[in-house]
Amino acid sequence: MARLRDIALASGPQITEEVKYGGILFASRTGFCGVFAYRNHVTLEFSVGRQLPDPHGVLAGKGKFRRHIRIDTEHDIEAKCVDEYLNAARAHSDAQ
Repeated sequence: MARLRDIALASGPQITEEVKYGGILFASRTGFCGVFAYRNHVTLEFSVGRQLPDPHGVLAGKGKFRRHIRIDTEHDIEAKCVDEYLNAARAHSDAQ
């Protein structure tokens, strides 16, 4: 969770964070993602995930808007190209 937090905070200037809904929410111009810890995994949630490109096929979820990336091990952070998705979500937030 700490590594995901570091990546989110480094994704752009003036990123803010807020503890809410049992996780950490990150915002630039608007909110762009949240990190939530569970017993055996962590999820990186994107409120507008359906609108994000998914070139690596790692976004999960079938909701109207939300998508997430499940992180089971620290290796998943690189293997699932989390930084690309965070940057895309932050850029989408900045464009709003």
